[in-house]
Amino acid sequence: MFGKGMFGKSAETDDPRQAAIAADVRAIALSGIDLSLGRGAARVHVLRGISLEVGQGEAVGLVGPSGSGKSTLLMVMAGLERPDSGRIVVEGTDLGGLDEDALARFRGRRIGIVFQAFHLVPTMTALENVALPLELADKPDAHFRAKAELEAVGLGHRLHHYPAQLSGGEQQRVAIARAIAPDPAILVADEPTGNLDEATGRQIVDLLFALKRDRGATLVLVTHDPGLARLCDRTVRLRSGRVEDPVAA
Repeated sequence: MFGKGMFGKSAETDDPRQAAIAADVRAIALSGIDLSLGRGAARVHVLRGISLEVGQGEAVGLVGPSGSGKSTLLMVMAGLERPDSGRIVVEGTDLGGLDEDALARFRGRRIGIVFQAFHLVPTMTALENVALPLELADKPDAHFRAKAELEAVGLGHRLHHYPAQLSGGEQQRVAIARAIAPDPAILVADEPTGNLDEATGRQIVDLLFALKRDRGATLVLVTHDPGLARLCDRTVRLRSGRVEDPVAA
């Protein structure tokens, strides 16, 4: 669906962030991650001994068949799911050493999350949705910053619209603005184009990679789209909860 275009790897060859990647500066380091979900006979071993590193400023695509553990691995990286065993270090912080409150604060400061289903608060306007994480972090200029982020994603004219009044593409733009508003070091996206048509999906992809480039963020995304995966610096293929092979884009 997507070609490399201006947001492909070749566009970043002179970017100093690539030197950091080459020097093995790690944004995320996973070691021996195991996770099972469910109970009793329904318990499923989802992740099996996964070790993986993501460099600062790198774009990594998680690919593989449905049920391979891609989205669960992304949630582990984002601190939304705790593994049964193994170690997760994000931006130099061992997430296993944080209690739930500390983990939530760390996630709010350092990790922006974009979901396939948007997860906007239906009773809040676009502006209020984007301002929400800033208000939770006690930022005094929450609405001013939220307005700036919505303008950055092309929605300056939709500030006071509710999610039901927005198209799918516009809702995903609001979700992206919400994710980037706290200026996170890491942006994770779970099938960010999965609920969108091809043309709208292309716009969202261009936006994500432009934000990644302009802000120097690390980007990890889950996708079934091989064209989107090719835009990443590297793809990691999962099957049955295991990493098959890290592949250069």
